[in-house]
Amino acid sequence: MLTPVFRIELYAESSIFQSATPSRLAGQVVHLYLKLAGTQGMEGLENTTVTAIDQLATLYARPSERVLRKEIDHVDAMGRAFIAASPFLILATGSTDGLDCSPKGDKPGFVQVEDDGRTLLIPDRRGNNRIDSIKNVVEDPRVALIFLVPGANETYRVNGRARVSVDPVLKQRFAVDGKEPTTVIVVAVEQAFQHCPKALVRSDLWKAGRGDRPKGVPTLGDFAAARAPGTDSSAYDADYARRMPSELY
Repeated sequence: MLTPVFRIELYAESSIFQSATPSRLAGQVVHLYLKLAGTQGMEGLENTTVTAIDQLATLYARPSERVLRKEIDHVDAMGRAFIAASPFLILATGSTDGLDCSPKGDKPGFVQVEDDGRTLLIPDRRGNNRIDSIKNVVEDPRVALIFLVPGANETYRVNGRARVSVDPVLKQRFAVDGKEPTTVIVVAVEQAFQHCPKALVRSDLWKAGRGDRPKGVPTLGDFAAARAPGTDSSAYDADYARRMPSELY
């Protein structure tokens, strides 16, 4: 029985591949032959897995001093301006049950920064009531956020510890058309810094989002039909579109 062999060609372009050692080659083609046959193939993949922090130093260059110094322990004037312009963020949380990454969005500036720049207030608007992130925060306060502004390729990151508040005064501050959020996530800022735009430049995210919906991308109805055979995906989408405006707040 023949063992299949796959050849992968990697072009080392990064400036860190400047030495003559096998793991650091500059401008050359690296040929990797992986024998994939049952458990032998899995063992081969495991042997190429990074398992120690020290190994990363042979793969990545040390960040510049400017990059190392950009992290601060509060939201400064520049960060405040970015958050004020942001209508969308992604909130990462975790607990013993696992991890979660949830989108949060509203009008620009929906997240408020307290005067000292060390506290963020995030209204938890209506959703599907899974409340995965809320449950995680109750168990484990550690959170990470990344703010995006449509049209801007930079992003802004905040890490800290959060709590879930039902303070009536806080909830009233975020009322829209008389409707208050169920809770407010209060984040004590521990780290804040801007993130370079390369990921958004490579993806051309904002240009791609200006056109019509891409063909073939599943809708909520498509997902529902896949999990519950017999569901009419078009009817599901139409009903959701009808209900959604009254369920945003």
